[in-house]
Amino acid sequence: MTAFAYGLGTLGRDMLAAMVSLFLMFYLTDVLGIGGAELIAVTVVMVLMRIFDAVNDPFMGMIVDNTRSRWGKFKPWMGSGALLWAVAGVLMFTDFGVTGWGFVAVFTLTYLAFEIAYTINDISYWGMLPSLTRDQKERERIGVVARICANIGLFSVVVGIVPLTKLLGEATGSLQQGWFWFAVGAAALMLLFQALPLLFVREKVQVATDSTGLKGLWRAIVANDQLMWTTLGMTLFMTGYTITTSMGLYYFKYVFGDEDAYATFALILGVTQIAALAAFPLLSRVLRRFTIHLLATVLMTAGYVIFFFAGQSMGVIAVAGVLLFAGQGAIQLLMVMFIADSAEYGQWKLGRRNEAVTFALQPFIYKFSNALATGVVGATVVLSGISDAELASDLTDGGRAVIRVAMMVIPLALVVVSYLILRTRYRLDEVTYADIVAELRQREVRSP
Repeated sequence: MTAFAYGLGTLGRDMLAAMVSLFLMFYLTDVLGIGGAELIAVTVVMVLMRIFDAVNDPFMGMIVDNTRSRWGKFKPWMGSGALLWAVAGVLMFTDFGVTGWGFVAVFTLTYLAFEIAYTINDISYWGMLPSLTRDQKERERIGVVARICANIGLFSVVVGIVPLTKLLGEATGSLQQGWFWFAVGAAALMLLFQALPLLFVREKVQVATDSTGLKGLWRAIVANDQLMWTTLGMTLFMTGYTITTSMGLYYFKYVFGDEDAYATFALILGVTQIAALAAFPLLSRVLRRFTIHLLATVLMTAGYVIFFFAGQSMGVIAVAGVLLFAGQGAIQLLMVMFIADSAEYGQWKLGRRNEAVTFALQPFIYKFSNALATGVVGATVVLSGISDAELASDLTDGGRAVIRVAMMVIPLALVVVSYLILRTRYRLDEVTYADIVAELRQREVRSP
């Protein structure tokens, strides 16, 4: 019950998150027609705000860890954050009737509200995961369900956003209104599914600790070397992954030449990634996590190479996508587990448990990597000539080459470097983690 109630909580929230993280730039350029100086300004705002908000994530983690209430320390923030996030998400795609620099000002305020709401909900939601169990396999099962549901939400947006926004646009009279009502639907689903962990999930690992101050916050992060290496490796990996997914719609419109083919491609990727996540518990029974990480990285490397040379063959592109996202799904889940296990490592090493502070590094990673990816995507849009192209055919061969390099070559390099960092620095394998948990239990028995 816990795994499904907790996991289903990610469905709607990842739909709304995907709309903004993957398609906001496309919405601005190809739906609203933002270009020139305004596009540059909006890109700068998005990059700087994501970095600023990412830096604030650990402070939100500290607030959550210091919360004491009859509902626990996570649920009050999860519920309030979900409500604020739903409102801000709808406002992101609302037509306020302003243009030019007035639009930039309104966008800045709305985007700030969205990022703050996202932080409140995301840190409290994922921060709850280590408190549900200490058993590594059970934690994997919960994490698998959560990631599968998250990816169902994400890929339902990736697959459906082009045809459904067009359909809604035809019904309401404008494509912008189509995007608005799509956002309303995603926000409603988020509130519906977030109610499940709020009502049916309970914290099982509760360790009494003093309140965490600023000094304790800094120590809980910086002194946890395994958390730090995971953060670095995951930031590089997620930057590459986000660049690839954010460039997907641009690729099919301007390079492949068929924007509608993107939905079919996205469906293949979504099914592949969900299948990889579902297979993870079976693989983890026969292979160690580090071996799975190596195999998944090899799959992603092969996928990127095949994708780069695929040309106009949809069949070859589909094969590349299957390899790429099968590996990506496994690595994404592994990194969630790496962060979760760092909570026990931090407790073992530092003598205090800070789940929310530890998991505050996950939204930090997503936002910081998203900021870096947004910068790359924004630069690609300008350098490739997309920002000045009225039709897909207006793009030059050089512009298409820029898109391919940004979407495939740069992410591949980041994925490989991420793997090398984690394999040389992260050491919480199954045996080491089990030893740490055993010692923590002995300490708790001895403590008065």
